Amino acid sequence: MLSEWLPWIVVGGVVVLGLIALALLGPGAPTSLSHKGSRRRRPHRNHFRQGDPPDLPVRHAAVVLNPTKVADAGLVRSEIRRICTAQGWGEPRFYETTIADPGGAQARQAAEEGAAVVCSLGGDGTVRAVASALVGTETPLGILPAGTGNLLARNLDMPVGSLETAMRVALTGRNRRIDVGELVIGSPDDRQGDGTPTRTPGDGDTDPATGSAGAPAGDHAHPRPERHRFLVMTGIGMDAAIMQGTNENLKATVGWGAYVVSGIKHLVSPEFRATFRMDGDPEFKRRARAIIIGNCGRLLGGLVLMPDARVDDQRLDVVIASPKGFVGWAPVIARALTRRRKGHPTLDHKVCGEIHVRTDRSLPVQVDGDVIAEASEITASVLPASLTVRVAHY
Repeated sequence: MLSEWLPWIVVGGVVVLGLIALALLGPGAPTSLSHKGSRRRRPHRNHFRQGDPPDLPVRHAAVVLNPTKVADAGLVRSEIRRICTAQGWGEPRFYETTIADPGGAQARQAAEEGAAVVCSLGGDGTVRAVASALVGTETPLGILPAGTGNLLARNLDMPVGSLETAMRVALTGRNRRIDVGELVIGSPDDRQGDGTPTRTPGDGDTDPATGSAGAPAGDHAHPRPERHRFLVMTGIGMDAAIMQGTNENLKATVGWGAYVVSGIKHLVSPEFRATFRMDGDPEFKRRARAIIIGNCGRLLGGLVLMPDARVDDQRLDVVIASPKGFVGWAPVIARALTRRRKGHPTLDHKVCGEIHVRTDRSLPVQVDGDVIAEASEITASVLPASLTVRVAHY
């Protein structure tokens, strides 16, 4: 029986093998088997792309440089270029300050030209000028300290002794929004309902960096109050007199010790009478020798005048100092050294969003260490979270 079906079994087996071979070697067979020796290469992965993605724009840092604060501007520029290259940034752009413009116009130009960060390289005055131009924008401020005080950098716990470290923070740090103070010199009656100074026809704009009033020459009928921005502190009275009396040559030689020398000379400055109004509350009067309004509280030499002041607390701290004679300053100094908020009765500490001060005579007024005018009426207010600063990640 098997012998009769054997030929058919053999034929069936041959047919099955043929069908299998046809399936493997036919048109749908893998290239590696059906076209041995003429293997097709797989197209490159870019073949499947519709188009290469556009290159990411190279970031550029702008540096507003005060040439009077560095010994060798060329060497500083080279160092900054090296740091930018090492961090993968493009060629930095430099803008030098002048006597006529301490940095405000340069910072605005840098921001308009697309700088990813605008750095101030100079003292507190340069920082203030650059920051004033960046208030209300999203462009971050980088601080490269090169002055005597460097107060904002100290209050933000930023490096003050190394250009390389400060530049790295400016390029790779995190953004932090901080408050800015605004000082108006003049009567608040000259301000509009929205709190801004009034403008008479033909007036120019007040430059917040330089503080120039901008009113046309000969226009005395409606003088427009001067407006200034401050990052650390403003004050009227003895503290401004200390700044005014500091010898610049001595400051260049011994640094912040020059302020101490001037401070000793002014410890017995005469008292003045002042009337205060805070946040619309009833007026009150005090005798004082110094009125200091702070956005933050750390001073030189580790002294802290306003222990609770923070750059982002949306308020101003006010210290009204009225010590009598050399002995009267002892508790004031002790309070600054121990960082205690409560102190001697002759040192009054208040907190507000806006303060108006009227004195019985014109006195020097300082903004972040620069004496800007003599006045008998000032108004200070806080601009909450109005400035972005590049700070360290810690």
